[in-house]
Amino acid sequence: MLITDIGEIVGADIHRGWLRTERSTGLITAMGTMDSCPLPDGGEEVINAEGGLALPSFCDSHTHIVYAGSRHGEFLDKINGLSYEEIARRGGGILNSADLLARTSESELFRQSMARADEVMSKGTGCIEIKSGYGLTLPDEMKILRVIARIAEASPMHVRATFLGAHAVGRAYAGRQQDYVDHVVRDMIPAVAAEGLADFVDVFCDEGFFTPRQTAEILEAAARYGLRPKIHANELAESGGVETGIAHNALSVDHLERATDTQLKALSRSKTIATMLPGASFFLGMPYAPARKALEMGCRVALASDYNPGSSPSGDMRFIWALGCIRMKLTPRQALRCVTAMGAAAMACEDMYGTLAPGYAANIIITRPVPALEYIPYAYNTPFIAHTILSGVRV
Repeated sequence: MLITDIGEIVGADIHRGWLRTERSTGLITAMGTMDSCPLPDGGEEVINAEGGLALPSFCDSHTHIVYAGSRHGEFLDKINGLSYEEIARRGGGILNSADLLARTSESELFRQSMARADEVMSKGTGCIEIKSGYGLTLPDEMKILRVIARIAEASPMHVRATFLGAHAVGRAYAGRQQDYVDHVVRDMIPAVAAEGLADFVDVFCDEGFFTPRQTAEILEAAARYGLRPKIHANELAESGGVETGIAHNALSVDHLERATDTQLKALSRSKTIATMLPGASFFLGMPYAPARKALEMGCRVALASDYNPGSSPSGDMRFIWALGCIRMKLTPRQALRCVTAMGAAAMACEDMYGTLAPGYAANIIITRPVPALEYIPYAYNTPFIAHTILSGVRV
């Protein structure tokens, strides 16, 4: 494929450029300015960008899109003043999703979840991490992970899978949290590893969920099977999850709405990525994580959607980009890097995704003609995509 008349190849510092991809490899092979544009090969597909921009497709490193039904009833609870924690204490939240998922067949769960995968792809996402965590029993966690594997086979997006059995304590273990942790360690992790269904492991290390000690126990068990951590931390309180994640070489610690300067300094000295989820802050009315301060302190920062039925029911990464600018005070180019290259880094695939350069995956958004890059997060609800290309194929 040859894409011509590109207003800017963003990140490559090429204005009025062209870009070529190879279908057989799915890679970008060459790019340059229009004064050096080659002629199309015989039969090669040509796209005239008409001055639109070429962006890397979005890399969403934190989602929970494999779930059944919705939790719109809790939406009313939130409007009427109940907090996320109060809904969870009443037996709602994650447990409600687990109950519904248990009653849903694997084929129906795949149908619903694949629709969400297609939805986010249509909005420009080309690389996505999907977590389990709405099963909370061994059979249902395995069901979710099998659905994620089916999505990876059926979708042109690049999919990474995370085992999040420690999302909450399953109903069968109510009042026996440590027994549930033992079940995750003794039964769930070996079963997941035996079938090769996950790239990462995650724990909800936060107030009312799992303690740093329990989190460490799960991470140490997962490490024996080569599963690297990605931790939920500091969404609800200063939980100790940041420190636990760093100590266990976590690829990322995610949420960070309550992150302290001390924790940001520790992250800046580590290889762990600070993944922030402004969609959850928007939907729940929580503080926004300190993205600008984190960047200024030297942290590596990613922004992700947290697409899930309870706290962020949207996977629109263009909106996440906009929130990064509007609410977190990042510049549009800083925020774009956080939803592309750094999102890829938070999935350990930054060598192939999130950047437009020869040798990288041809995952490309061609925008409609826009006045400038800044216009896209500014006019955050105006359609902006002219073409989406994944692995060198228009989708």
